[in-house]
Amino acid sequence: MAEKIALGADHGGYKLKETIKTVLAGLGFKVEDSGTDSEDPCDYPRYGYDAAGKVSSGKAKKGILICKSGIGMSIIANKLPGVRAGLCANEAEAVSSREHNDANVLVLSANKLTPRKAEAIVSAWLKTPALKGRHARRVRQIREIERRLYKMRRGK
Repeated sequence: MAEKIALGADHGGYKLKETIKTVLAGLGFKVEDSGTDSEDPCDYPRYGYDAAGKVSSGKAKKGILICKSGIGMSIIANKLPGVRAGLCANEAEAVSSREHNDANVLVLSANKLTPRKAEAIVSAWLKTPALKGRHARRVRQIREIERRLYKMRRGK
């Protein structure tokens, strides 16, 4: 069974999302496209939340989000439990986000990346496993902080 990747973009990231969707399908991934479906102006939180929500709920193993700067999508994605989203501008950052932070959502800036550069970043990110040792310990600490925060919010 093909690994599922949730994909989402606003109007500013639509064209790059379509390119990445084709690349992912060509690599054998099952793409869960949360939209948007055009360059018509729209609000990024809706699409970022939907795609990151699929990662948070376990419906997708990883996610890729795209907006003009990448900042808005990073903010919304990191609001969801279990999501570790990283905005990456090059392959080295993509590798580091996986190795050091076990990032499960990659965020890209449509304004700063060519399709070719974005493909290289996605490829590096997908190929890189999370490191063990001190990095895994830090990810566990993030999960524990997250558990405490969500427990407090639910009043438990």
